[in-house]
Amino acid sequence: MLFGKTKLELKVGIFVFIGMIILVTFVLLIGDFKTWTSGFQVNFIFNFVNGVRVGAPVRFAGVDIGQVKAIKFIFLPQEQKTQVQIVGWLKKEINIPSDSTVWVNTLGLLGEKYIEIMPGRDYANRVTANQSLVGTDPIPMHEVTQLAKNIVEDLDEGIVKLKNKEGTIGKLLYDDAIYKELEALIIDVRKHPWKLFWKTKEKK
Repeated sequence: MLFGKTKLELKVGIFVFIGMIILVTFVLLIGDFKTWTSGFQVNFIFNFVNGVRVGAPVRFAGVDIGQVKAIKFIFLPQEQKTQVQIVGWLKKEINIPSDSTVWVNTLGLLGEKYIEIMPGRDYANRVTANQSLVGTDPIPMHEVTQLAKNIVEDLDEGIVKLKNKEGTIGKLLYDDAIYKELEALIIDVRKHPWKLFWKTKEKK
């Protein structure tokens, strides 16, 4: 009796397990079918993507229109360099001009990276399925850091020159002779304002 009950529970368990597998597979297939029949693929080409991941949003004029489906490397033999191909899946009703600008944007200061598309004006030529758009590469962080470092060094150098009374600004700030010349000029103009409108005759 116990054996028969155990056998029945085993059959029910197997039946339920198979049913769950079929249900999950059906749901996944329906979802995938819906996705792939309601959009189209566009490839975005970059040299540097700054951390974009699969599943990241794709925005058009600031509105979500799709997501990143895959990220691949492509090698260009003629140019001897490797580029990054981001495969985006976009809604079918979106019309993207072929002259649109594409770049990697960030949600917030340190947020998720995503693909931003700024609409162009050439709506006569629109992006079609499997077409590629060349994106504008984001600036690597080490280049930003180096730029900031160079600016600080230039400022320090300028301050040192000012303190050493070097350059035009340094002389204006510290050279009393220039102040005296300016003061004499102002006094002379006040006494003889007509000199501002007087043209000296050129010597022949």
